[in-house]
Amino acid sequence: MKILTKNPSYNVLGAKLSNCCTSPMTGFFRDGLCNTCTDDHGQHTVCILVTFEFLEFSKSVGNDLSTPNPSFQFPGLVPGDRWCLCAPRWQEALEKGIAPPVFLESTHLDALKYISIHDLTRFAVH
Repeated sequence: MKILTKNPSYNVLGAKLSNCCTSPMTGFFRDGLCNTCTDDHGQHTVCILVTFEFLEFSKSVGNDLSTPNPSFQFPGLVPGDRWCLCAPRWQEALEKGIAPPVFLESTHLDALKYISIHDLTRFAVH
């Protein structure tokens, strides 16, 4: 069994990474944090506030986040939930004009490999 090693847990502001959400449980490691590692090919690093528009967009590009999937203990997301989203998907939503709001304190520093801090800051909520 391969042991996954988390990258250092810092947010895009350079501070300790804050919790994104534990209900529903989120993150690549399902620990409530948008931590990442080399095996996280999706880069689940952006803590978002789920919107209806984003859920519709995600479904339209093949990632239905609103339908429950019990085999993965996934309850399905609804507007108002918080979720660790893949950085490339957030960037794609931004380019389509429907990027969801982000929580900077809970967004992993590695998101900056895909998204500018300027764009993240424009969509920041507290």
